[in-house]
Amino acid sequence: MTKRAVYPGSFDPATTGHLDIIARAVGVVDSLIIGVAIDNEKNSLLSVEKRVSLLKIAVAKLDNSQNIEVVAFSGLLIDFARTQNANVIVRGLRAVSDFEFEFQMAAMNRKLAEDIETIFLMAGDSQQFVSSRFVKEINRLGGDVSQFVDAETHNALQEKE
Repeated sequence: MTKRAVYPGSFDPATTGHLDIIARAVGVVDSLIIGVAIDNEKNSLLSVEKRVSLLKIAVAKLDNSQNIEVVAFSGLLIDFARTQNANVIVRGLRAVSDFEFEFQMAAMNRKLAEDIETIFLMAGDSQQFVSSRFVKEINRLGGDVSQFVDAETHNALQEKE
């Protein structure tokens, strides 16, 4: 059976932590669709079009990039997964504090679609503290975030100042 997965998120901005999860996920599934959420509850810094564009540039540099798609989506994750013919949802975990929310979301998604499995990938040791929220805050306060995002995303963040 082909493992086709979706990795959803706001990716505002996509960090080295996200790219770590993407690179590892594409190693365990046959194809990976990165779903950039249009209607997330977060106050987005970058437009959805910009987030999709930046992610496409970043993932093109990864091994197995031919097995990765980046698309925007709206609505329920389960509905998006079905439209993409996905049978797996990939979620990243940085710390124990992430687990409770992710566990609840996975359980709800399982109730909505028993045929779609959620897998969790732990952030790499060097990525466990990296979050989009921290990157945006550090950048807003004039700090250097170049070690937490790829060059194109860094440039986009500098233009937002």
